[in-house]
Amino acid sequence: MNQLSHSNIGDDADSWKTLMFIYNSALKEVGTKLEILNDEFQHVHQYNPIEYIKSRIKSPQSIVKKLKRNGYESSIANMEKYINDIAGIRIVCSFTSDIYRMAEMIGKQNDLTVVSVKDYIKHPKESGYKSYHMLITVPIFLSDRVVDTKVEIQIRTMAMDFWASLEHKIYYKFEGNAPGYISEDLKECSEIVSMLDDKMLSLNEAIIKAKEEQEKQMNFNS
Repeated sequence: MNQLSHSNIGDDADSWKTLMFIYNSALKEVGTKLEILNDEFQHVHQYNPIEYIKSRIKSPQSIVKKLKRNGYESSIANMEKYINDIAGIRIVCSFTSDIYRMAEMIGKQNDLTVVSVKDYIKHPKESGYKSYHMLITVPIFLSDRVVDTKVEIQIRTMAMDFWASLEHKIYYKFEGNAPGYISEDLKECSEIVSMLDDKMLSLNEAIIKAKEEQEKQMNFNS
């Protein structure tokens, strides 16, 4: 909390700790749900749509920086109201088809409320960034109250995640002001990533089809 000693957020350490506890609890709740959905999918379809899951709580410095960038004072009230990605979960899948499958399953959870969706796969950002974003709320049951808590879920393929991680590192080095030729090269790499995802999806579908035909032939011969 020393980093926020000059902000309103840092003036109320108890409220800050309580809020962070709630956001961490929200990550646990959603993380458990995702693991169950993945296990169920494996049980029913003998296939895991999720390669891995990452979760994080936004740092105090990042929260204050984002509030200031958007013209808000650094207060806990503003943080809760205006910052939607304090608690974040990233789901990394093998194929683009898995992304929409996971989004559909998440949307059907009765105790999760989908607040908004941003499909940066069908509509990529100008930089070339691609991912599927869902802002949800999950109820956190405390001893004296229930707190509907926001969690941002990002769903992407391994190739998209690789590109996004490199983009973040590059722009961090340039503090968001990378030379034009680097931005153009990154955008070109994004197009290559999309081609790779499309090719891998087609290959996977071809493998499934070939296996089904092989099994039909074996059953016919037997």
